[in-house]
Amino acid sequence: MLMQKLNNKSLLSLNKKIINCNSCERLLEFRNKIAKEKRKMYRNENYWGKPITGFGDIKAKIMIIGLAPAAHGGNRTGRVFTGDRSAEFLYKCLHKAKMSNNSTSENKYDGLKLYNSYITTALKCVPPGDKPTNGELKTCFNYFKEEIDLLKNVKIIIALGKIAFDACIKFYKENYLFNNKNFIFKHGAKYKLPDKKILIGCYHPSPRNVNTKRIDVNKMVKLFKNSKKVLLKI
Repeated sequence: MLMQKLNNKSLLSLNKKIINCNSCERLLEFRNKIAKEKRKMYRNENYWGKPITGFGDIKAKIMIIGLAPAAHGGNRTGRVFTGDRSAEFLYKCLHKAKMSNNSTSENKYDGLKLYNSYITTALKCVPPGDKPTNGELKTCFNYFKEEIDLLKNVKIIIALGKIAFDACIKFYKENYLFNNKNFIFKHGAKYKLPDKKILIGCYHPSPRNVNTKRIDVNKMVKLFKNSKKVLLKI
């Protein structure tokens, strides 16, 4: 219990550090630009316009990682995977897999809770064109490493999309000596990481992937449920 309280305090401290980060000038300018210009349908809202922290159960055994906050999703609402169509789809699936208490994710104050899962991003700020530079990723990897170290129960990392999958591999190559030659992104593919965690690839719940049927509710719910089964074997 004491260790859990210490980890919670340390995570809060880390999140404060993330929110106050202005290390990458390009990202700082872009997130502020989006927050100032706004999308027409959100013109009466106050955009968050700052880096986004992770969110979820600090005792989680499953970590879900995306690449970065969405311009008018997390960058607007202040919470990862919140307030856009990808979030709508993701939380519908998490709820069906009994990994959240609600099937929607609208804002930071909607009472949403995650069960045994924690959601974060490799990059903490929205990047222009959804394409971060290697330097920007490397800066954020320092925060991701602290998240990994603090969330000591995590056994499985689910990467949403190839870019997040590749960013996760890049992070591990920065911090460990290992051969990732056979780590190929594929929906449902499982790989053992050098710290013994399991990395699982998952198609990103983007509107494009949903509309083209690359991913659907049944596929994603099945992957989440299978991930929970994998936990029982670790």
